[in-house]
Amino acid sequence: MRGKFITFEGCEGSGKSTQLKYLAEYLKERGVDFIMSREPGGSEISEDIRRIILNGRYTAMCDECEALLYAAARIQHVKEIIAPALNAGKLVVCDRYVDSSFAYQGYARGLGEEFIKDVNAFALKEYTPDLTVFLDISPMEAFARKHGADNSDRMESQGLEFHQRVYEGYKQLTKYPRFHAVDCRGTKTETAKKIRELLIAENIID
Repeated sequence: MRGKFITFEGCEGSGKSTQLKYLAEYLKERGVDFIMSREPGGSEISEDIRRIILNGRYTAMCDECEALLYAAARIQHVKEIIAPALNAGKLVVCDRYVDSSFAYQGYARGLGEEFIKDVNAFALKEYTPDLTVFLDISPMEAFARKHGADNSDRMESQGLEFHQRVYEGYKQLTKYPRFHAVDCRGTKTETAKKIRELLIAENIID
């Protein structure tokens, strides 16, 4: 039986890393067979592409190149890591996936939803997530919580106006039934509890 595939999305500083750590601990306690991965990255080749995408020196990178690099990293990640794990019946939990491309490049960069669909056709056709958790907090609140942006990270350093468009892009994705917004403005443990309850309600975990 094919495993379940869930993804986590959110603006910079939304707390994904913390929540994924909490979820991993919860899954381990219950003996769930799972893997954790991330995008861009997750495999050796994809991690190398990640270093190019996020390199703060590459200010001349055009929007289309950025989107295509994300898509290239993604297809390698899917074929090498995600697909084998799902086919082995594992639960796959991924920090970012194709919805990041819709929000960042499709909406905030203005490339459009159809462009993102076209360059991510393989991932969308065969490996659409069963459920996506969107950690819902505005960029202003998120950056305040993490004490500002990391200026060495090319994406984080794009400015508040850009990240506000990313947030608006994510809000557009709530039209998809698999995409669930979780208010994460409370404490870390409160957010973790909301996520567990969501995953149980959606029959992802027991």
